[in-house]
Amino acid sequence: MSVAEQNLTSRITYTDLYRRWEMNNWSAMEIDFSADRDGWRGLTEIQRKSALWIYSMFFFGEDRVADDLSPYIDAAPTEEQKYFLTTQQVDEARHAVFFHRFFSEVIGAGDDLASTLAFTEQHLGWGYKQVFNRLDRMADELRRDRSLPKFAQAITLYHLIVEASMAQPGQHFIEDFFVREGTMPGFSAGMEHVSRDEQRHIGFGVKVLSELLAESDECKAAVDELMTEVMPWLSSVFIPPNWDREYTRCYGFELEEIAAWGFKAVEMKWKAIGYPMQEMPPGVAPIDFELEPHERAANVIRMSQAGVIGEPGQDPDGSPEIQQLYFDSVSRAVDPSVVNGHGPFTVQWRFSDAAPWHLVVDNGSTRAAAGEARAADVTLEASWKDFIEISKGALAPPKALVQRRMKLRGGPRDLLRFAKLFG
Repeated sequence: MSVAEQNLTSRITYTDLYRRWEMNNWSAMEIDFSADRDGWRGLTEIQRKSALWIYSMFFFGEDRVADDLSPYIDAAPTEEQKYFLTTQQVDEARHAVFFHRFFSEVIGAGDDLASTLAFTEQHLGWGYKQVFNRLDRMADELRRDRSLPKFAQAITLYHLIVEASMAQPGQHFIEDFFVREGTMPGFSAGMEHVSRDEQRHIGFGVKVLSELLAESDECKAAVDELMTEVMPWLSSVFIPPNWDREYTRCYGFELEEIAAWGFKAVEMKWKAIGYPMQEMPPGVAPIDFELEPHERAANVIRMSQAGVIGEPGQDPDGSPEIQQLYFDSVSRAVDPSVVNGHGPFTVQWRFSDAAPWHLVVDNGSTRAAAGEARAADVTLEASWKDFIEISKGALAPPKALVQRRMKLRGGPRDLLRFAKLFG
């Protein structure tokens, strides 16, 4: 971590974070929604559909994180951290009450918290559910294991994934629209409070991780493991129903803008932690960080819409353009140190329904190219669809081999290197 980054995180103290909580306390019950009802009726049909989609994610998320925070308090290693986390649990419950009131009093959906929450579930997508199911499991794991590496994983999932990568980008665009339009003043006022609270929570997470990762390589390895597991789900969180881009355009922004804003914000936070994403092991974030955030975002969205990343069970696009993007990502996901000192290592893919590709790893460098290699150490044969299902974890390799949906050829040592190469 650079001196500037050390100064940034050291200026944040747990006492200061608690003080900010007391100074910025607010009441979800005092928000006045009387003018918002007319504002809601004034939205277009697609704007109301989009609002239900986005606000459902917020409401469901606030309720879920409030429920899952207790084991974090028990596992926190210092009293100052425990005290702050208790304030955060109060915040999350208050946010859930705010969203419940908005759904009930403005939209007219649900009478009590349970019925309003039940209403939101129809609007939640696959990627979103994967992340929050993992948060539930993380809470259970933390109850059994209060070690620092597990606490580092839990803070990463809660504060850096759920709050910084998912909630904050959505808040940014929602606030911009309604502050600009002025049609729902109660909602805008509440979202301003929610956003301020979340910034404080994220600041806490940045500080905790900066301390844990500076002290322990075991904590850093645990974070790498969690990030590798969760990152594939994030590309699917903000997918609108049926990929209808009017869900964001009706509020004046594109999907790529949300993703690019999120990329920049999260990168800055990992840099402040002292562990830039560019320094994470291969496979954690197989992204070309030399590209501008908007171009990176566009590439991820293209692959997600093409069905080659994200939710299983799709019919993946096997066009040359999509394969190029996909195998560029593959080349960044492998660990080239596995074959160092053993000369070039070549993997050949042959697909029954798409063009062949190959990957060459040599002296720490990796390159992927279309077509047949002159010679391959390992050859994998499958349909493009089955291969993508395997890469998503939806089809287990042993099962694919037994069912002859995938064939692997190569010597024993080369097959072992192949397995290690892809982690």
